[in-house]
Amino acid sequence: MARKKQSQNTDRLIEIINEILESRCSLSGRDKNLTNAVDKLGLLKKKRGKTNKEILETSIEALESIAEYFKS
Repeated sequence: MARKKQSQNTDRLIEIINEILESRCSLSGRDKNLTNAVDKLGLLKKKRGKTNKEILETSIEALESIAEYFKS
């Protein structure tokens, strides 16, 4: 059940990031941070048999990209 909830949370985060990207009038250089985050989260959805460590590392990388977007 935990993996199902994780998958749902990942899907929702991807949806939210895509909504942010779609609502912007023009794309800027910092939007690559959000695109990078979507790509990282997409890897979580595609790759099967991930260890908890791999999931955590990929999630951290995605969140760092999101944080960088909002910081700049």
